Amino acid sequence: MTVTTGDLGPALGKGSWRTPLVIVVCGCLIGMLTFGPRSTFGFFMQPISREFGWGRDVFALAFAVQNLLWGVGQPFAGAIADRFGSLRVISLGALMYALGLIIMRYGSTPASLEIGAGVLIGFGLAGCSFNLVLSAFGKLLAPEWRGIALGAGTAAGSFGQFLFAPFGVALIDNFGWQTALTVFAALMLLVVPLSLALPTPVVAAREGPVLREQSFKQALAEAFGHRSYVLLVLGFFTCGFQLAFITVHLPAYLVDRGTPVQIGGWVIATIGLFNIIGSISVGWLQSRLPKRYILSAIYFARAMSTVVFISFPITTFSAIAFGVVSGLTWLSTVPPTSSLVALMFGTRWLATLYGFAFFSHQVGGFLGVLLGGIVFEKFGSYTPIWWLSVLFGVLSALINLPIVEAPVARAVAQPA
Repeated sequence: MTVTTGDLGPALGKGSWRTPLVIVVCGCLIGMLTFGPRSTFGFFMQPISREFGWGRDVFALAFAVQNLLWGVGQPFAGAIADRFGSLRVISLGALMYALGLIIMRYGSTPASLEIGAGVLIGFGLAGCSFNLVLSAFGKLLAPEWRGIALGAGTAAGSFGQFLFAPFGVALIDNFGWQTALTVFAALMLLVVPLSLALPTPVVAAREGPVLREQSFKQALAEAFGHRSYVLLVLGFFTCGFQLAFITVHLPAYLVDRGTPVQIGGWVIATIGLFNIIGSISVGWLQSRLPKRYILSAIYFARAMSTVVFISFPITTFSAIAFGVVSGLTWLSTVPPTSSLVALMFGTRWLATLYGFAFFSHQVGGFLGVLLGGIVFEKFGSYTPIWWLSVLFGVLSALINLPIVEAPVARAVAQPA
């Protein structure tokens, strides 16, 4: 079978403008632009709720829907990208994201918030977020580029969080939340030209006749019949629960505890800044240490840092310190998780199988955001959700330990 140009690094073709460096830079810019605005949504909760007289549960429901639909859409977006290439999927996702921001800007009812912030941005993220970028890296780049590219692609999303958190707070404070959403929508349109560097082919690689002939259904049956993949998917649930809860509810939690709103902006920015260090470090470490141990250590560290954070009075120092530790472990689960999927099953259905793992992540995110809003409205406190986050962290640390880091055993076709 002929492999088209744009496959793995060696197949890009001499003289092509899409060099590995260009691919990585454009992919990182996409990750930065798509993850940045989303990380600021927690700062919109209070001004939007005050303007329309909504409770936090209304806002939480819209962003819980966003997390859930991001997860629901990810396997399908991955399957389309695996079948038809990533260019169309990323471009369409960026346009949906921008439209969702505009509807947030002009909507005035809970239903419009759920359509814009929930449905459109949720499906938009499924199509253009760093998950599709990482899958494209896995297909377009030679093996010697992949480890650092996966770490850099994840870190780029964090750099977007670092930039957009104080930027978003400044826009809201000086120009209002409506202007901030309009600016974010305009920036999202930049993803479309950047995606021209990431068109992937239909067939990912020369990985043997058995893999090339594997159908979508066969790939799913193989993955969900593989114990290590199931454990990886279950552990990833916790990552989504913790990240989504913190992203949406931490700014309001800090204000409730007496800190200025600007401190919340700097905490979210600190998380983004230190996740750059964490993601790149894990991208480097995963080629030297067992990935399952890295994942277990990350989940356990998150749980312990949360215990310390909620057990003592909140100060500016403790909030920033929590941001530092959270940042080091924030998206650093993504490189080893995506690498384990590629190691187990190859890159042919990488976007699809990682998409199903990410669905578990987003189910966790859905529950983290939704339960945070419901519990606060009922009890006036986030404390039960913080302790539930600790429990999930410890369980995921244990779940990842039995994972076997090896390619799945496949029958080799015999000659007639």
